Parts: sequence; structure tokens; C-alpha cells
Amino acid sequence: MEQHPLGPSYVAIWVWLVALLFVGLAVAFLPLTKSTVLLLIFEVALVKAVLVARYYMHLRGEHPLIYVIAGVPVLLCIGMVLTLIPDIVFGK
Repeated sequence: MEQHPLGPSYVAIWVWLVALLFVGLAVAFLPLTKSTVLLLIFEVALVKAVLVARYYMHLRGEHPLIYVIAGVPVLLCIGMVLTLIPDIVFGK
């Protein structure tokens, strides 16, 4: 008989994802600035993406190199956004 790895079950992760969905929706109605609301919504989305990748895509037991491979495009995107901020802020 196959043993299941220790940790939360798929149902528990799904419950967390649904709860985080409602947290993201509730943040939109908080009396905060637009940029703060967007930052909080993106942070909740990041947590949900990590949960999906680790538990549903089974990346929890992968070699650390997979995280480097996934992190490089993220760093490139952040670099692109930081490079374009002067054009966005001071552009015509």
C-alpha cells in the first residue's frame, strides 16, 4: 500500500485557497489607498500561487534548482518594471 506524505491534505489546501479568495475580495472594500489595496491583493495572490505550486503541482519535493529556474523570470520581470518606472512616471 502506498504511503501518503505527511502534510496538509488537498482539501485543507483547497479550504485555504477559498479563504484567501475571500480575503482578497474583502481587501478591496477596506478604506485604504488604491495602491495599498493592490499591493495587498497581489500579496494574497502570491500566497495562493505558492500553495498551488507546492501542493497541487507537487513542487514541494523538487530539487532546489527548480526554484532558481522559476525565480529567474520573476527577477527579470521585476527588473523590467523597475526599468520602466521612470518612463511611466515622467513620460508624456
